[in-house]
Amino acid sequence: MDPVLEETDEESTGGVSSLEEEIVLGQRPHISFPFGILFSTVLYCGEVASALYMFEIYRKGNDRFWMSFTIIFIIVGVTLDQITLMFFNKDLRRNKAALLFWHILLLGPIVRCSQAIINYHKLLKNLKQEEEESQDSITKRNTMLEREIALSVRDNFMQQKAFKCMSVIQAFLGSAPQLILQIYITLIIREWPFGRAFLMTCSLLSVTYGAIHCNILAIQISNDDTTIKLQPTEFICVMIWRFLEVISRVVTLAYFAASLKLKSLPFFLIIYCVPLLAPWLEFWKSGAHLPNNTENSSNVVGTVLMLILITLLYAAINFSCWSAVKLQLSDEEIIDRRQRWGHRFLHYSFQFLENVIMILVSRFIGGKTLLNCCDLLIVMQLIITYLLAIGFMLLFCQYLHPRWSGKVLPGHTENQPEKTQKNKNKQLRNYYHSWSRAEYFSIKSMSYS
Repeated sequence: MDPVLEETDEESTGGVSSLEEEIVLGQRPHISFPFGILFSTVLYCGEVASALYMFEIYRKGNDRFWMSFTIIFIIVGVTLDQITLMFFNKDLRRNKAALLFWHILLLGPIVRCSQAIINYHKLLKNLKQEEEESQDSITKRNTMLEREIALSVRDNFMQQKAFKCMSVIQAFLGSAPQLILQIYITLIIREWPFGRAFLMTCSLLSVTYGAIHCNILAIQISNDDTTIKLQPTEFICVMIWRFLEVISRVVTLAYFAASLKLKSLPFFLIIYCVPLLAPWLEFWKSGAHLPNNTENSSNVVGTVLMLILITLLYAAINFSCWSAVKLQLSDEEIIDRRQRWGHRFLHYSFQFLENVIMILVSRFIGGKTLLNCCDLLIVMQLIITYLLAIGFMLLFCQYLHPRWSGKVLPGHTENQPEKTQKNKNKQLRNYYHSWSRAEYFSIKSMSYS
């Protein structure tokens, strides 16, 4: 067993993140209530309930066109939510029939949120029990308790990761189209009932929350997947930045669509296809090949399908706001770890130009006035709102980014001295004796998808 224990580098452990190393070493990371999971579930329930309510209103009013798109967008969003949670938790491989049943009923996020809350209270109870036990009496029960705590922490970490990805997918493949559609309907019929207002609020919160997670995930990727915890000032700055950016963009898109009707579709297809095809064009120009882990034709097809889904999501994010990352399909890591100011500058420059063009076309070519107030005032407010969003983006990236304030949580060991790494290996060996070899590697194999 000792020769295996000596190989604790990244290759032997499969690229273990800092949080997983802390669990294996017996260190207790900060345990907090899963507010993010609870908030994502509340948004999920609120958006689904309000969409179903508006579906019924449109059905009674015989508005089949708006009724169809409302239910299509909500079905797409909730279906992708179920697939995301099942993919991260590998339900199909573990034959979890009960969970699959709840996902089929579209109640998977609610059930998993309940499990996460129960698991959190169970973890607190186990930690309290561990503290109360005497340090002198190390029994087999202590070993079992250590193992249960480690498994609970891992499950908590995996659920948080799954819900973060679910919130991003839900935001830009479900909530963003829903929000644009409901604003479009409001501009057309000039009515704003409570049900539609509630649905638009839930969708706006979902898109903003997903955009914030894009920032956090981008920071984690650029810092080798270390844990990121934004301070209140940083989080408020990012929230204002993303809220202003999203609201100005979706209102502009809806205003443009309501003014030109079907004539706006070619422009929408162009601004969506540019970020969709740009990574593939760069991949083709570089002369690169697919990742080396594609050993047969089935793996090649699966890899291509996965890359297509990633680029579809990437284009959907860039359609509504900045994705915070840059895809590079020619690299095995897919996402560029470097934070490129040039990529950020090009995105905001072109999107600002797109917004101005859509507003001017809507103002002078779109036809009759859509609002019961001065259109010119709305136009100026949209432009100023987007410029304010860029200002908060610059404030965060230049002064409040975690790389400047040192808020990236410790745990990355790439540049640690050799002596520190040897001490960690010794700790790992001591803790490893309380685990069987099969149990350790089974947990390691389930850590990431």
